[in-house]
Amino acid sequence: MDIPVPPNHSPYRKFTKTQWAKLRADTPLTLSPDELEKLQGLNENVKMDEVRQIYLPLSRLLNFYVAATQNLHKSTQEFLGGKENKVPYIIGMAGSVAVGKSTSARILRALLARWPNHPQVDLVPTDGFLLPNAELERRGLMQRKGFPESFDVARILKFMSDVKAGRRQVEAPVYSHIAYDVLEGEKITVDQPDILIVEGLNLLRTGRAPRGGKLIPYVSDYFDFAIYLDADAKEIERWYVERFFQLRETAFKNPKSFFHRYARLNDDETHKTATEIWRSINLLNLEENILPTRHRADLILRKSANHGIEEVELRKL
Repeated sequence: MDIPVPPNHSPYRKFTKTQWAKLRADTPLTLSPDELEKLQGLNENVKMDEVRQIYLPLSRLLNFYVAATQNLHKSTQEFLGGKENKVPYIIGMAGSVAVGKSTSARILRALLARWPNHPQVDLVPTDGFLLPNAELERRGLMQRKGFPESFDVARILKFMSDVKAGRRQVEAPVYSHIAYDVLEGEKITVDQPDILIVEGLNLLRTGRAPRGGKLIPYVSDYFDFAIYLDADAKEIERWYVERFFQLRETAFKNPKSFFHRYARLNDDETHKTATEIWRSINLLNLEENILPTRHRADLILRKSANHGIEEVELRKL
């Protein structure tokens, strides 16, 4: 049974866009309109005002957190009397398909990299940790792609563990949205960055607590800070369908695209197909696995119908 939480018992502080914007203080805007345009994904239209009002204050906050964590690591090393490898500050970015995670992660990466004490900021999407299509077919999971069981959990946990241990040249697999599959032999190399942003669907999900106190690690165990990008499911569905139309006129026309067959659909067929895919796969995954993890995040960015962030919830320390 769900127990309602009184507003004054919430672990979050809630801010309107205007209230949050004031926390920018004198943080300089280091991103140009041309750079912002290149960072945006399909069907995204982030304005410079949103960068000023939402992302600059967030980058300022994270700059404080990163500096404090770096000092904590240094103090801990002195206490232990040893020298450890450089340990990246890891940020998780979670949320539904089509909510804008990739664009938000790229904007945040660009802004964080321009702070002087953490110039190297890497970004790794977790799509690459999906099981290859051949394996998904073998397991009967192609219609569950993006659900927790479709990921190589052992591989992503090893990646996160190696990064958090400060190891050099840690490799992550690469996913192609054209091929709709993991690219064999393609890698992203992470080499002790100051900050690593990990972006994906089910990053904040945990499982049932094991009996006997057995250690079962989860991806979120390795995060220093977690962000959840939120919006009403009906709005995300609309954005998904709109993006599907745009893909029909762009990526789907590529003969190498897994979805090339959809390029020949008329408007009615396109709308029907996109809606069916959303409701049978992505909405189900959102309701079962993604949305229930929202309040495990340190920061929730709430989007309105126009795709802009209108509200921010920050977990109390």
